[in-house]
Amino acid sequence: MEREAMEFDAVIVGGGPAGLAAAIRLKQLAGENGEDFSVCLIEKGAEIGAHILSGAVIDPRALDELLPDWKTTGAPLNAPVSEDRFLILSETGATQVPNAFLPGCFHNEGNYVISLGNLCRWLGEQAEALGVEIYPGFAGAEVLFDENGAVKGVATGDMGRLHDGSEGPNFQPGMELHGRYSFFAEGCRGHLGKQLIAHFKLDRDADPQTYGIGLKELWEIAPEKHQSGLVIHSGGWPMQPDTYGGGFLYHLENNQVAVGFVVGLGYQNPHLSPYEEFQRFKTHPAIRKFLAGGKRIAYGARALVAGGLQSLPETVFPGGVLVGDDAGFLNAARIKGSHCAIKTGALAAEACFAALCEGRQRDVLAAYPESFRQSWLYDELHQARNFKPWMAKGLWLGSLMFGIDQLLLRGKAPWTLHHSAPDHAKLKPAADCPKIDYPKPDGVITFDRLSSVFLSSTNHEEDQPCHLTLKDASVPIAVNLATYDAPEQRYCPAGVYEILRDEAGSPRLQINAQNCVHCKTCDIKDPTQNIVWVVPQGGEGPTYPNM
Repeated sequence: MEREAMEFDAVIVGGGPAGLAAAIRLKQLAGENGEDFSVCLIEKGAEIGAHILSGAVIDPRALDELLPDWKTTGAPLNAPVSEDRFLILSETGATQVPNAFLPGCFHNEGNYVISLGNLCRWLGEQAEALGVEIYPGFAGAEVLFDENGAVKGVATGDMGRLHDGSEGPNFQPGMELHGRYSFFAEGCRGHLGKQLIAHFKLDRDADPQTYGIGLKELWEIAPEKHQSGLVIHSGGWPMQPDTYGGGFLYHLENNQVAVGFVVGLGYQNPHLSPYEEFQRFKTHPAIRKFLAGGKRIAYGARALVAGGLQSLPETVFPGGVLVGDDAGFLNAARIKGSHCAIKTGALAAEACFAALCEGRQRDVLAAYPESFRQSWLYDELHQARNFKPWMAKGLWLGSLMFGIDQLLLRGKAPWTLHHSAPDHAKLKPAADCPKIDYPKPDGVITFDRLSSVFLSSTNHEEDQPCHLTLKDASVPIAVNLATYDAPEQRYCPAGVYEILRDEAGSPRLQINAQNCVHCKTCDIKDPTQNIVWVVPQGGEGPTYPNM
C-alpha cells in the first residue's frame, strides 16, 4: 500500500514546549500579517503531554514573550517559588548552603513549580485556537528528502505490523507529511534528530554531547508538611564525590510534591543503578520527613541533555531546523530547559515565517542561529558553559571552581572548558569497579521497578516489531555481559533488559519492550552503541498525569 501525502507550509515533529512554541509563534506572525500558512504538528504520545516529564521549575521569561497574557488565560503556573534550599547531604546529615553563597543560577525567585505536561496541554489548546493542526498518536518514523537532498518532511510510522515486521490484519501504512520547512522538536536524543545530526554532520565542530537521566515520582503528602512553592535541591549522598548527581523536591499546589533524582550518564562504574540511587535518596532523613505518611501516585524517567553551549550542533540544514532539547538547548547549571525550548522554538518560527513570506522553501534558515546568538538565551548559556566540565572533575573541586566561575568571574571567565568523550565511552570494565549493595525496597518509601512502571501507565502492543533494536545480537552477551556485567539491566529505569539463563546456564538478553518509558537512556549509555531506539506505534508508551 502506498502512503498518502499531505502538504503543509510547516511540519513540526514533537508536541513538547519547543514544538508548540514554534507552532504558536508561526501562527501568531501569520495572523498579524494577514497570511494563512498551514502548520501541522505531530506527537507520538496518545495526547499532548502524555510523554512529557520534567522536574519542573520554570523560568517564565520565554513564556512572557510568547504569550504575554498567560496569567489571565489560564496557564497552569499556580505555585510561584516561595523558598529555595540547597542541601549538601551526608548519609545521615544535611547542611543547608546559605543562599548568599549560591551562584545566581541556583536562585529561583520569580520562577514557578509546575507540571510541564500540563503546561504543554495548555499550550496545545492555544496552538489549536490559532489554527494549528495537531495530530497526537502519530510518531515521526522517517525523514523524507527531496531530489536535491533537502528535508521535505517526515513519514509517520506504520500501524498494525506484526512482530516479524509483516503486515497484520489491521495494517495501515504511515502518512507522508510534506512541508516547505520541517521542525524537529522531539526532546532529548530525538530519534529523527539523531539521524539528521549524523546525516548532515551537524556536530562536526561541537564537543561530544553529555546527558543525564532524571527519575521522578509524584507524591501526595500531609497538608502540614506541604509548603507550596518550596524548592529543595541536593548534592552529595547517595552519590560518590566523583559521580555527578543530585536530588530535588518541589512542592506544587494541592499538597503534591515532585521528588526526583538526576544522575549524569558519564558515570564510570557499570554496577551503578540510577534507579536504586533515586530510591536511596528518598530514605535520607531530610527527604523522608516530607514523604512519610504520603502516597506515591506517579512515576517516570527521561534522559536530559546537558552538554551546554560547546556541545550544540548546527541547528539548521536544508529544509529544516532542530529546536529545544533535540538540539541540546538546556541550562544544566539551572536545571532548566523549558524556557530554552520555548525561546528556540519561537526564534526558529520567526526565521521560517520570513522565509515563507519571501516565497522560499527548503533552504537553510540561517536567520535562526543568527538570532539565537543575539538573544538573551545565548548569553545565559554562555555564562553557564563551564558548569558540566567543572562538575565532571568531582563534586568538591567542581563546586569550588564553578563557584569561582560564577560568583567572582560572573560567568565571564576567559576560558571555555570542553567535554572530552561521549558518555558511553566512559564505562570501565566491571572487574575494575566496586559492586554496589542496594537495599531491597520497603514498599513504603522505596519501590521496585515494575511497580513503578505500572504507575507510569506504560503500554505497548506486544505483537509488533521491537522498537529497541540491536545492530548485532551477539554483542549483549559477548561484550556487555562479559566486560561490563550487562549494565543495561541497571541503567534502564523500567526493567526492560534482563539477562536470563537456560538450564545449562547459558545467558541470553531478554528485551521487555512493553515496559519502555521512552527515556532513551539505553540509546545513550550502551557502551558499544549497539542498542538503537526507534519509534514504536504512535500513541504507545507512558501516559504521564500531572508530570
